[in-house]
Amino acid sequence: MIELTNIEKRFGDNVVLKNVSVDMPEGTVTALVGPSGGGKSTLLRCVNLLETPTSGSVRIGEDVLTFSPGTRVGWADIQRLRRQTGMVFQNFQLFPHRTAVENVMEGLVTVLRWPAERARARAMELLEKVGMAHKADAWPATLSGGQQQRVAIARALAPSPRVLLCDEPTSALDPELAEEVVDVLGRLAREGTTMMMATHDLRLASRVADKVVFLDGGSIVESGPPGKIFSQPERERTKRFIASLNVTADYVI
Repeated sequence: MIELTNIEKRFGDNVVLKNVSVDMPEGTVTALVGPSGGGKSTLLRCVNLLETPTSGSVRIGEDVLTFSPGTRVGWADIQRLRRQTGMVFQNFQLFPHRTAVENVMEGLVTVLRWPAERARARAMELLEKVGMAHKADAWPATLSGGQQQRVAIARALAPSPRVLLCDEPTSALDPELAEEVVDVLGRLAREGTTMMMATHDLRLASRVADKVVFLDGGSIVESGPPGKIFSQPERERTKRFIASLNVTADYVI
């Protein structure tokens, strides 16, 4: 179980998240949707503590960290929780001087101290999973955006994280390349990978997520299954957001 309880995040006087609570049973996918500036990416980054919540608590499995203003959480505690997550970024962030397989191996070798042979075997297994084994020795600059993002997904999965976090995984891609990434994430979801993703891509959210959380102004406006949120939202703010994207019931697969 992954639980965020009463998460508040402030940058100075600016309150970016206000008492946000989300629970994610293991093996499920939660999609965070909403307008730009609504708090989606900040909430996602609070899960693995790339952003430290001002107050509230984060639970991943049996590990719980509680935050309050003026109280510092120890680095060892942060690392223990962070190592249970894998992060997929919007702009891939592959090492340009490493091949695809070396990018996937990097964390296993340098952080977990795996032998190179074992790390390479694990990396090749994951590249096969995301359909990139044939590009194992390719440099990132020679790969399309969709291919780079699939390598980035393999890299995030390498240490077997408890939850995969995806921050706008398709937004830097054109529709055809984005479809490659949607297919990979959909396959991972069917295999039971626990995921939380911030996305503007409602096709991705509708096809992959078990639950959609609509955020606006740093608060949860509405949450529920994709079919309900995209086809029959209850809140007026949600209805306006969905209407602005011209989403119809046919959009939800």
